[in-house]
Amino acid sequence: MMSTEQHIFGGVYAATVCPLRDDFSPDEVALAAHCRAVSEVRGIRGLLVNGHAGENFSLDRQEQNKVLEVVRRTVNSEQTLIVGINHESSLEAALQAKDAAARGADALMVFPPNSWALSVAPETIIAHHQLILQATELPVFLYQAPVGSGAMAYSEAVILALVELPQVVGIKEGSWEVARYEANRRLVQQSAPHVAVMASGDEHLLTSFVLGTEGSIVSLAALIPEVVVALYEAVQSGELKAAQAAHAIVYPLARAIYGRDPASHATARLKTCLKLIGVLESDRVRPPLGKLDIDEVKALQKALDQAGL
Repeated sequence: MMSTEQHIFGGVYAATVCPLRDDFSPDEVALAAHCRAVSEVRGIRGLLVNGHAGENFSLDRQEQNKVLEVVRRTVNSEQTLIVGINHESSLEAALQAKDAAARGADALMVFPPNSWALSVAPETIIAHHQLILQATELPVFLYQAPVGSGAMAYSEAVILALVELPQVVGIKEGSWEVARYEANRRLVQQSAPHVAVMASGDEHLLTSFVLGTEGSIVSLAALIPEVVVALYEAVQSGELKAAQAAHAIVYPLARAIYGRDPASHATARLKTCLKLIGVLESDRVRPPLGKLDIDEVKALQKALDQAGL
């Protein structure tokens, strides 16, 4: 198993949120405070900005650029910034990549367009990534979507083709199913051992860490960064009881945020948790998403209480 010391991008990364003002525009002050606080936690290697948790699917190009500019000038230069690229158009996605490179991104993460959930040809997936890679010289992370997301969850054949592309250095492995995680990890280790497989199913971190990983890129680390780092380090050092103690905090929160339908509410739940613990003043999300109902807020508060927060 490749250790974090053996991979340049190894370690724990937090996928951060994008706080919003009353008019739904990005709140730059709150964004800076959020990212600064998370990035200063010992053991956090870097941040994923403009990811799903950052509502990249609803921010326009100018807003995404502003988010990156704010975060880049806020966090320590030693923090690695991975920037999400998410667009239905490969041409627009390539422009996003150029924008990110010009604004200090250290690496990119290419998200599969949502339309691929219906059906997509393997050659279309490859072509989309190739056009983005050609736009910059930045290292690139792939995104492996949950097993229930249709063709957005890449087949083994597609994974094998993607990891052979130049610049690909890692995979945010979010299959959300432990058997598939292990199968994909073994596949990549055998075919492209230079590519880091980052265990990123928030509900299954303990199990995935034990199976082996180069690190993790998760939004739960934006809520409880110290705990995710503690879990990762405990597994890496073989301290089972410490890992179980960290998992006891992770589990109720992961289930409450990510383990219930609709999955599209995960970012709203994450923001509400950050508001409940006093990190954010507002848990506003972009329409058509809206505020959570009172029962769901109570469930999140219960999970926070169970986690000792």
